[in-house]
Formats: sequence, structure tokens, C-alpha cells
Amino acid sequence: MNRAGRFGSGRGILKTVTATVVALGAAGALALTWPGGPSSAEADTPEATQSAEHRPTERPVDPSIVHASDRPGRSLNITIDDGPDPVWTPRVLDVLERHHVKAVFCMIGPQAAAHPDLVRRVVAAGHRLCDHTISHDTGMDHRPERYQSDQILPAQQMIEKAAGVPVRYYRAPGGAFTPYSRTLAAEHGMRPLGWNIDSKDFEGGSVATIEARVRSELTNGPTVLFHDGGGDRSRTVEALDHLLPWLRQQGYGFGFPQH
Repeated sequence: MNRAGRFGSGRGILKTVTATVVALGAAGALALTWPGGPSSAEADTPEATQSAEHRPTERPVDPSIVHASDRPGRSLNITIDDGPDPVWTPRVLDVLERHHVKAVFCMIGPQAAAHPDLVRRVVAAGHRLCDHTISHDTGMDHRPERYQSDQILPAQQMIEKAAGVPVRYYRAPGGAFTPYSRTLAAEHGMRPLGWNIDSKDFEGGSVATIEARVRSELTNGPTVLFHDGGGDRSRTVEALDHLLPWLRQQGYGFGFPQH
């Protein structure tokens, strides 16, 4: 299975991120790229250095990619990527609240900086936060260490400034983890976060298609991937509204990924 199938994609978010970065006056400092890079990762270079001396503020955590739930028994972890978005994040939050489900929101740094009210609403509702980098570059595993650091640590700072609480996880765009990025995130208190079930809600297709895909992949593992950013997420909202009560009927509960 290719990387996009195992870890997901962020099609449609590039325009949103670019606009936000320009609004923040940082367009010249960011190198935005998109899917379609080479298939083998560029080796991490030991001489690469971070652009800024960010000191870890959290106790280091396990650098291995987590999928398991912290809830015993038959449990799922709902994760929501690529926001916050002023249209779709509130609607996703409403669905989660209606069904009494907590989730992990994997946020793009400039999006969090542009919409701190939404970040605070996510936190106030009892959800957790995840660093999803500055520009959602799915080719990060082909980039030097300094570039990876400049994608991960400033995003963490943006999200935490908006939220007022620590970011608990790091998810590489498109699953483009490297040993360096996993270690860097863990040293800053963020557990690398994967996924097992990809709703592919960013692709074309009906709500029924999204629901059927999630149902068919439930045996893959507990962590489910949806999106609240990067485009029209009306199908995501509707699919979640159908799936969450159905999953409870099948005996599933909802937890958070282990940290």
C-alpha cells in the first residue's frame, strides 16, 4: 500500500495555507510543496542544524509512531486534520459534541495563528491538539533536518500560543515521518501520531462511500483519519454524523491515542 493510503493526504489545503501564510507576512519564508515527491526518503544529514534554538518545554515522550488507544477494550481514536477552518471546524465540533466524542485536531500552524478562537474552542470542548506543520509538505521526508525543524517547531509554537495548552502529538503530512522528525517531536513533548483507517474524505465520492470505507477498515486498527480543512468538508460532517452513533451501536468507545 502506498504512503497516501496508509497515512493520508491533504489535497485541497495548499491554497488555504498559502493564503494564510501571505496574510501573516511569512510567504517569503516558507517553501510550500505538495504531493508527488520521490518514493525514497532523503537521508538525514548529521550536519544539518535547526534555524532557531527551540528548547523542549515538555517532558520527552516515546518517539515511536502511536496508533493504540488509551482506552481499554473496543476503542477508536478520531483524528481531524488540516484545520482549523472557520467554516468546517465549528461544524465538526458540533457533530462531536452531539455524539459525546472527543478527538485529536491536527492543525496547520498558520491556520491556528489565524483562527485562535477556533483553537480555544477545540480545547474548551475537551479535545487534544496535534502539530501538522507549517505548510503541509508531504515530501518532508526528502528534506534536510533544518527544513523539518522549521516546519515542526514554529507550528507547535503557533498552536500553543493560540491554545494556551501544550500540543500533545505530531503528525507528519502524508505520513512523511523521518527518524529525525520523530525524535525532534518527542523531545518537545509531542508523540508521533499515525493512523490505521483513512476515510479519504478529501477525495471525490459520496457520503456513503466515506462511511463504507471506514466500516471496511475497522479491523486495521483504532485510529481514524478525517479532515476539517483543505476544502469543502460537508461530506465529512455528514459522514461523521452517521458513523459515530453507528460505531457506538457496534460496541466501540472513543479514546485518545496513547501519549
